[in-house]
Amino acid sequence: MATGDLEASVHAASETIKKLLGAVEGVVIGQRAMVERLVLGLLTGGHVLLEGVPGLAKTLAVNSLARAIHAKFSRIQFTPDLLPADLIGTLIYNPRDGSFSARKGPIFANIVLADEINRAPAKVQSALLEAMQEKRVTIGDTTYPLDRPFLVLATQNPIEQEGTYPLPEAQVDRFMLKVRITYPSRSEERAIVDRMASTQPPTSVEPVVELEQIDRARALVDRVTLDDRIKDYIVTIVHASRHPGEFKLDLDRLIEFGASPRASISLAIAAKANALIQGRTFVTPADVKSVGPDVLRHRVIASYEAQAEDIDSDQIVQRILDRIPIP
Repeated sequence: MATGDLEASVHAASETIKKLLGAVEGVVIGQRAMVERLVLGLLTGGHVLLEGVPGLAKTLAVNSLARAIHAKFSRIQFTPDLLPADLIGTLIYNPRDGSFSARKGPIFANIVLADEINRAPAKVQSALLEAMQEKRVTIGDTTYPLDRPFLVLATQNPIEQEGTYPLPEAQVDRFMLKVRITYPSRSEERAIVDRMASTQPPTSVEPVVELEQIDRARALVDRVTLDDRIKDYIVTIVHASRHPGEFKLDLDRLIEFGASPRASISLAIAAKANALIQGRTFVTPADVKSVGPDVLRHRVIASYEAQAEDIDSDQIVQRILDRIPIP
C-alpha cells in the first residue's frame, strides 16, 4: 500500500473510530480514557480488564460500545455458583433418537462482557481465560472456533473481598490491558446528574459502525509504522521492570516479578493502535507512554516491601516510564 493510500485509509479509520467514540460518549460521560481503551482492545483483539468501584459506568460503557457496533454481544454475570458449562455450553441429550447435540454458551459472541469476573470460582475463570487464549472451545469431542472478532471485556470490583476469587497473576496476564477507572470530576458528575437523574435515563445507543469497518481498521493496525528506535524503547522499558539496577533505578526491592515478553508484544501492538486512533500512520514515544501503564500495571508485581510502604505497581511503572530516556 502506497504512503498516500495508507494515510487516506488511516484517516478514514480514524473517522470511523471517532464516530464510534461519539456514540458511546452520548451515554457515558466523563470516562473518555476508558472508552478509548475499550476501542483499542477492539482494534487489536486484546482483551481488557476494567477495575473500579461500583457506579463508574464500567458495564454501561461495554454495553454501549457493543450496541454501537453491528455485532453479536453477550453479557455473563459471574456468580459463585456459575459452572464452566454455563459459559462455554454443554451437550444436550435427545431422548427421541438417543443422540447428543451441542448447545453453545454465551461465549459465542463478538463482544463478551464478563461482569464481576472475580466472583466466579477458579474453574470458570480458567474456562474463560483458556477460550481467550485459544480462540476456540471444546464441547464434548468437538472443538468449535469462536466468532471473529472475539473480545472479552471483564470488570471487577477491587474493594470487596468476601465471596470473591481473585484472578491469579498468570491468568491476569492474558488480558492485554488492565484499566483502572477513577471517579469523574465535579463538573462531569454534574453533567451525569443532569442527564441520568431520571426514572428513564437515556441509555440506548444506535449502531453506527459495521463489523466490516472494524475489520478494516484492525488490518491497518499492522501497517502503522513502528520504528526500530521505538521497538528498542519498548524492550528497554520492559527489561527495566526485570533488572531496574541496570538503568540506575532504585526499584529492585520493590519489584517481586517484572513483566514478561508478552508485555513487549502487547505494548508494541497497543501503541500502534493508539497511533491509529489518533489518525497517525506511525508510532511516537508518546503513544508508548500513553498505553504503558495499562499494559504493564498487571504484569509488574510489587513486592511485600513495596506494599508495606504503600507503593503499588502503578507507581513503579510510572517511575520506569519517567526514567527511561525517550528516543
